[in-house]
Amino acid sequence: MEETGWESVPKEESATRHYRYRLRFREDGLVVGARGDDDVFSRSQVVMVAAPHGLEPAVVVGKVPICCQAGGALKSDYAVLRLATPEECADYLVLARQENEAFNICQGLVGKHALEMRLVRVERFFNGAKIIFYFTADNRVDFRALVKDLVREFRTRVEMRQVGVRHETKMLGGLGACGRELCCASFMNNFDSVTIKMAKEQDLPLNPTKISGLCNRLLCCLEHEYETYRQLRRNMPKVGKKIKIGGELLRVKSQNPLREMIVAQAEDGTERQLAREQWQNCERETIRPEKTIKKEKTADKTHKTEEEDDA
Repeated sequence: MEETGWESVPKEESATRHYRYRLRFREDGLVVGARGDDDVFSRSQVVMVAAPHGLEPAVVVGKVPICCQAGGALKSDYAVLRLATPEECADYLVLARQENEAFNICQGLVGKHALEMRLVRVERFFNGAKIIFYFTADNRVDFRALVKDLVREFRTRVEMRQVGVRHETKMLGGLGACGRELCCASFMNNFDSVTIKMAKEQDLPLNPTKISGLCNRLLCCLEHEYETYRQLRRNMPKVGKKIKIGGELLRVKSQNPLREMIVAQAEDGTERQLAREQWQNCERETIRPEKTIKKEKTADKTHKTEEEDDA
């Protein structure tokens, strides 16, 4: 095993050493992953990255060595090519100022045209080929006149891109109720569906202020932890069912999946906390399949009807 600054990587003669870099294109932007073949780039350096639309400068946040088998390759939309030249570093610093200026100009034009839209962020390509304006709006917006003014102002291609409130929060960033950086702003690339069922599965209070994030949508972390709760609850006695431990009949009142404990009530009304070692081998109440119960009820009704007809 070879010790590195990040992790231990086994030496394999048949494997090719690559590096997985973590980059940030803007100071307050999302951290993305990129592949690289050289070990010459270190933290805080400005490097040139091959992006789908061309070369872009980015700051190295971290890296980790990865061994790939012969013929294999790391998959990523970005690849670190080389260190940025002093001229490119200077242009990179100017790029942030240009984006701020473009934001202010667009904000003024939005007010001039009286458009019901909220500007979120501006991204300018390093080569100046395009400027993207991200905005949110409650309804569709006719921004054709706005685009004409922006093209006249910047003399380049202009794209207006409408995003939802979750993407707006992802771009703006912030701190969650847990005190950490928002999941969407730190590592999430896609938004998965989050439902109220996930909050119920985790025994969370169904209070919108408690289970909603800064975007006023359900917390993304509900989806992250949902499957863990499902797996833990799967082998635990169900709430409301009866179990028998040492000849004593108990009814399950609640579950604590993370601690793998249950609260059960005896026939005299006393409640007991049972650890996994106590309930895992208990006798459980047989749960009859719902289809079977429905069939039996239908058969009973049919039987009663036949008896009434005979009478």
